[in-house]
Amino acid sequence: MELRGKRVMITGASRGIGEGLAHRFVAAGANVALVARSAESIEKLAADLDGTAHPADLGDPTQVATLINRVEDEAGPIDVLVNNAGIDLVGALWDTSPDDLAAIVQINLTAPMELCRQVIPRMLRRGRGHIVNISSLAACGLYPGLTAYSTAKAGLSHFTAGLRADLRGQPVNTTLVQMAGVPTDMLTHVSDYKPTEDSFRRGYQLHLVTDTPLDTLVTATVDAVVKERRHVRYPKRALLFPLLTEAPRRITEMMLAGVKHQA
Repeated sequence: MELRGKRVMITGASRGIGEGLAHRFVAAGANVALVARSAESIEKLAADLDGTAHPADLGDPTQVATLINRVEDEAGPIDVLVNNAGIDLVGALWDTSPDDLAAIVQINLTAPMELCRQVIPRMLRRGRGHIVNISSLAACGLYPGLTAYSTAKAGLSHFTAGLRADLRGQPVNTTLVQMAGVPTDMLTHVSDYKPTEDSFRRGYQLHLVTDTPLDTLVTATVDAVVKERRHVRYPKRALLFPLLTEAPRRITEMMLAGVKHQA
């Protein structure tokens, strides 16, 4: 997709990966529509990038239910949707409150699914579109203390594969981003629960995983949209994990070759 003049809606845009993606998409010539709970942060960023700010709490289903319509009314048609917003949850599942458990599923999985449901018919009518879902390598390999987080990210990864199947032959593409640690505020939370902290340390010691620089990740993600790539995966040394997880999906794709994917 040629990004010049296109509008990219980014959730969780106030900091970290979302903020980095906003800068990189604008550098590629796109216009950005920024979504986050923090109105002040995204309004400042939008002003800096000549974009638009749309404060919203993705933990509130009533706000999610009208978000695509609202953003398009306020900013214009969405060409690229980036589902980046996410929260982490570190600790034993049985020590997790019902509200925290519901929030991680709502923000990390249900909200992206609902936003895709809303935006795809609009993209199909316009004959163009791209969906980017920011998942995690935690969807492929489980560390203690990350059960709820990993489950939600696994759901998002599988959802993206299903979406890709539903959209086969249509002018809307998908990119799934899966990575290990990225030096942002969220990464510091692994030290809140010792089994999780020790698991990360073991992965680093064995050189199976390493942190991915923010600029590397956001540059590769924007490039994937331009070149319509299905996946962005970091670090490369851990590539086997998502490939093994993806294998049954790819085998199913081959098995269904020639089968109509839309009614």
